[in-house]
Amino acid sequence: MATKEIKTYSLTEMKDKYIGKVGTADRDEYEYELRMDVLGKMIKSARQERHLTQEELGKLVGVQKAQISKLESSANSATIDTVLKVFRALKAEINFNVKLEDNFIKLS
Repeated sequence: MATKEIKTYSLTEMKDKYIGKVGTADRDEYEYELRMDVLGKMIKSARQERHLTQEELGKLVGVQKAQISKLESSANSATIDTVLKVFRALKAEINFNVKLEDNFIKLS
């Protein structure tokens, strides 16, 4: 009896098929939300590594505990200024790179 070969797909192929090709609105939204989720997890991880509660970090940044909680669960509503303040309070370095055509602008 012949065995049936199973077709495998790469992650990129699956995202192209089920989310949309790179450059489409759905794919751009997915990639943005994924980056914001990762950013929130980085904030939480850095906070925990510094042995700070959300309330303590909030006091260092000048925001309420609820704002830190929102940042950690999804940084979608965060301003760049707030994110920078959070990482400064955590004594952590963060860099943003903006690419304009072939030139990179570094924000930190």
